[in-house]
Amino acid sequence: MKVAILGANPGWHAEQLQGAIQARGHLCTLLPITQLNARVGMSPRLSSLGADLDSFDLVLVRFIPAGSLEQLIFRMDSLHLLEARGLRVVNRPTAIERTVDKLYTSGLLAQAGLPTPRTIACETIGDALKAFTALGGDVVVKPLFGAMGLGIVRIEDRDVAYRVFKALELERAVYYLQETIPHNGCDIRAFVIGGRVVAAIERVSDDWRTNVARGAQARLCRLTPEQEALCLRAAQVVGVDYAGVDLLPAADGRLYLIEVNSIPGWKGLQTASPVNIAEEIALYLETMASQQPAKDERCVLPRTVDA
Repeated sequence: MKVAILGANPGWHAEQLQGAIQARGHLCTLLPITQLNARVGMSPRLSSLGADLDSFDLVLVRFIPAGSLEQLIFRMDSLHLLEARGLRVVNRPTAIERTVDKLYTSGLLAQAGLPTPRTIACETIGDALKAFTALGGDVVVKPLFGAMGLGIVRIEDRDVAYRVFKALELERAVYYLQETIPHNGCDIRAFVIGGRVVAAIERVSDDWRTNVARGAQARLCRLTPEQEALCLRAAQVVGVDYAGVDLLPAADGRLYLIEVNSIPGWKGLQTASPVNIAEEIALYLETMASQQPAKDERCVLPRTVDA
């Protein structure tokens, strides 16, 4: 098996994956997604640092850094073209697009009947202030695209809301507001691979934010049947091969889906869990590779266009 890992600068997660894949006797190359070179009618059709991505059996997307709209579209369209040629991309570009956008994720989960916090997204200060009131005057404002709890603000005062929204206006940001769910300082991160939960932790914090990156403590936990079923259903709805799924047990006993991350980190989880996450992903990739057609059997997948 020959695997390409696409990311930015090599980091802990990419190196863990590369080590786990190579330990199983496979070839694995780390390549920057920021140096893609796409050609039409010429070879190689898609490369990074001169490496022909069509020559790999699998491409795993580890990280997509921030960039201009054109840069992000170029990277995602390149992944779509790879997949259309029959090469397996993990996670699929469609799944990444569904989960990198918090509104898209929340909407899909809610439409599937899964429990998510009430959410309002809009583009004007006036609508954002109306949303603040409609959601009870106690909201969590999040960047539409973001991770590790960065840029998340809880607002309980209308004057503070106005000042925050005014600052976001300067960034031409989309206002994404969720109702604040009272909880007991703990949420759950479950790691799903190939339709099963391989490990889960509770993230415990004195703060209302429970991200390990912000100082929360990771504690190994065993999911209830309800929690496990919810995680697997969420992963299925957004179409991921593997993901980090965040659950929030509310203070009133209800359970909410907070996030499905298609490019999840697991450093905090690994400190508490005996399961080797990188090795589990490598095992899953082996299964994927065994189901792939040979390189000379790949064909362009039919694409449908709405009239």
